[in-house]
Amino acid sequence: VGAMVVLTMINVLSSLPVPLSTELILLISVISAIMVCSILAFFMERVAYRPLRNAPRLAPLITAIGMSILLQNVAMMIWGRQYRTFPDLFTITSYNIAGANITNVQIFIVTLSVLIMIFLLLLINLTRIGRAMRATAESPAIASLMGVNVNSIISITFVIGAALAAIAGVLVSANYSVAHYSMGFVLGLKAFTAAVLGGIGNMAGAMVGGILLGLIE
Repeated sequence: VGAMVVLTMINVLSSLPVPLSTELILLISVISAIMVCSILAFFMERVAYRPLRNAPRLAPLITAIGMSILLQNVAMMIWGRQYRTFPDLFTITSYNIAGANITNVQIFIVTLSVLIMIFLLLLINLTRIGRAMRATAESPAIASLMGVNVNSIISITFVIGAALAAIAGVLVSANYSVAHYSMGFVLGLKAFTAAVLGGIGNMAGAMVGGILLGLIE
């Protein structure tokens, strides 16, 4: 959804009678995607996940699969089934590093990903919201007794995850120069696999799991 929203916004902003700089178009498009995905995730948590808070663990998993299928079909109805070309907003330059060709876009993607992961680790480990997230993940009942608003913390977690997913969708589309309504399904499976490899709930482990998964592929 993030990638498709960015693509739509780029096309709309590029067709305006008032010319905008490439950086401004990209910034507005990414912010729009983050807002759309965050709002969508907030309502998904309220409607689909919160009623299953105390249900058996299999129920949220089935719900997640169902929501994935629903999102893909809604995206297909909005943006169509065809693959869409993601525009090259910047001049692509290739560099030969240790025999491998790496573009400036890929270097930017890796750099931004590392910065986002550092920010996320600092947020979870050093802030009050991060402490509340860890407490809620450990035991929602005890966290609630300690004054943590469990519902708000879970909603915030969904919003942060959706915002990061929007950015990830944009980075993937920029790397492969294509966007598609179902592109998030395989990425979601890879993310889940990386989380399992690194340990569910371990942010640094999930990052290492993603790197290991990339090396295996």
